[in-house]
Amino acid sequence: MFNFIPAIDRYIFRLVIVPMLGVFALAASLLLLEKMLRLFDFVATEGGPVGIVFKMLLSIFPEYASLAIPLGLLLGILLAFRKLATSSELDVFRAVGLGYGRLLRVPFILAGILMAVNVALVFYVQPVARYTYAQLEYQLRSGALGASIKVGEFTTLKDRMALRIEESEDQGRQLKGIFARVANTKGQVLSISAREGSFLATSDSPDTIILRLTDGTIVQDTGAGDETPRVLSFTRHDLPIDLPQIEEFRERGDAEREYILPELLSIGWSEDETDAKRDASQASFNYRLVEVVMMALMPLLAVALAIPPKRSTSALGVFVAIIMVVSYHKVNQYGEDVAALGRVDPTVALWTPFAIFAALILWMFYRVAYVPGGQAIGALETAMSKIGKGIGKLFGKKKRAPELAPAE
Repeated sequence: MFNFIPAIDRYIFRLVIVPMLGVFALAASLLLLEKMLRLFDFVATEGGPVGIVFKMLLSIFPEYASLAIPLGLLLGILLAFRKLATSSELDVFRAVGLGYGRLLRVPFILAGILMAVNVALVFYVQPVARYTYAQLEYQLRSGALGASIKVGEFTTLKDRMALRIEESEDQGRQLKGIFARVANTKGQVLSISAREGSFLATSDSPDTIILRLTDGTIVQDTGAGDETPRVLSFTRHDLPIDLPQIEEFRERGDAEREYILPELLSIGWSEDETDAKRDASQASFNYRLVEVVMMALMPLLAVALAIPPKRSTSALGVFVAIIMVVSYHKVNQYGEDVAALGRVDPTVALWTPFAIFAALILWMFYRVAYVPGGQAIGALETAMSKIGKGIGKLFGKKKRAPELAPAE
């Protein structure tokens, strides 16, 4: 089916795609798992439904994907070319006239496709997903998602009712050991205790639910000190409960990261907006743009760090690649924060690190591709080799001198 594609391109594609997808899946999974643990704890504390955790994870996935995609692209290409270098296949390709430009054709095509995906993520999908996540978090905190009453604790409803439940069974459908204290507008206080109960929805008003109590007692205190409280027993009693009013969540755009691309351009270069608003919008726009543009240089960085010294299988380049990408990302975040405060022009704060990083990558690639025997991180390789040998001598066993047998 793909016979029109040269064999060398199909071969490099297979070498790149497998580790690239593996690194992407691993990075995204680790980020999501770490977030999942905190969300489960947060939802359990707020008493919300478990299903909301997965909705919140789905909302935050685009943000993690935009971080995992460049890392997956870089390490996928790096591991593929490292395999070619350590198996001497790269020397064979170079010997038959295939230069790095030809070998990097497929990696650059993959980089272009992933750049387009990342543009859609950071400029359109991610801002909407961030707003959805904030909305779910607000609804969970406010109780709009059906947060349950905590078992064994007093819960105040509408400042006129205190409710306590001893046990909850069948996922909250069956309640046991119920105590309620209700105060009405006439100054009367009802103390209600019941053996069992359950919540029921009402068709008349969505803002009111019914707590149906079974086998209990009502003690009515009229508020007059000389009157004896009335005690009533019941087999079944319906207690209406007014749900708290939930304020509507804010509109999207409270933070610049919730603006999509047209909104950023409109606000960041509008004369009608305040200086602080323009600076924050321009900082967010430039931050997203440099994060995407840097992906175009990932194939060159991967090749520069993939090729170890001759007769060496060192994997130092893999660790250096991860450190460089993460450090660049953190520098960009700092530049965005400084530019958003108006202290530095967004172009200077974000494109200066890009220019320095790009120049470093081009120099590293030039050393590997065009300098005979050149190494981008040769000094680091030598230093790590010496450190490794020193550690080996320090912890290695000393060789014992051979013992000579006594002469006969």
